[in-house]
Amino acid sequence: MTHRDHHGHPALKLAFAMLLSGTIGVFVMQSGLDPINVVFWRCVFGTAFMGAWCLFRGYFRGLAWRGVRMAIVCGVLVVLNWITLFTAYRLTSIATATIVYNVSPFFVVLAGRLFLGETITRDQMGWMLAAFGGVVLASGLLSPGEHGAAGWAAGTAITLVAAMLYAMTTLISKGMGHQRPEITVFWQTATGIVLLAPLADLSHPMPAAASWGWLLGLGAIHTGLCYVLMYASYPRLTTSTIATLSFIYPLVAILSDWMVYGHRLTAAQMTGALVIAVATLGSRLGWRVGWPRGYSRAG
Repeated sequence: MTHRDHHGHPALKLAFAMLLSGTIGVFVMQSGLDPINVVFWRCVFGTAFMGAWCLFRGYFRGLAWRGVRMAIVCGVLVVLNWITLFTAYRLTSIATATIVYNVSPFFVVLAGRLFLGETITRDQMGWMLAAFGGVVLASGLLSPGEHGAAGWAAGTAITLVAAMLYAMTTLISKGMGHQRPEITVFWQTATGIVLLAPLADLSHPMPAAASWGWLLGLGAIHTGLCYVLMYASYPRLTTSTIATLSFIYPLVAILSDWMVYGHRLTAAQMTGALVIAVATLGSRLGWRVGWPRGYSRAG
């Protein structure tokens, strides 16, 4: 490890970013606004933060317009991703939506197979099947007495749509070449402002003055600071470290949902969350699946 790596503490930066990210559901719910308005103001404050950051760092020099165009396309998907996920928070719970949303890496694998012709190994397929089995448990649908079945099912379905939108965004982002991720985020949130301005309810005052604080936090903290910390850390960490630290996010979301709103996971949901976590780690780290004897594992 170089002196620069040690001095920069990339693992601590990523851990802090994941910890902050886990509180996003509370900020969304406490704002008191509907998902479209929440996302609009997140884009407004996020664009202001990322624009100032990129200007200060000189990242706007030498822009590649092909990358900007692709970032704008991604921006549409990102906005839809946020709206669907925030809607799922209200229909289910922060914890449930976050757990189910964590199958998004498997949608990235499926999208790569469908659109880029990438190979899915049998081990990856095994972890994928395990993860979606975990979704059934984590969704809470096996405990009909605990929740409103219709709304909960809709919330789970919407969460899976959010995960698919994330996968599409990731796939498009692969073609952006060497464009700095901070620039990409700036154009994504700027696109969100243009896209949602006609839909946002700007004719009435906020329901409470405190809403501004929560919305500012979503833009400056969860869209600005977290992204800067994550993108500064990723190039300097191993895949295993990133995969492990990423689970701070759902853990904090589960804890914050319990501490703030009193939402506790059922035993089935906790089991599902554990299955998804193990499957995600197994897929990211290339763990081998113990297939039945005689089963061909050639992928």
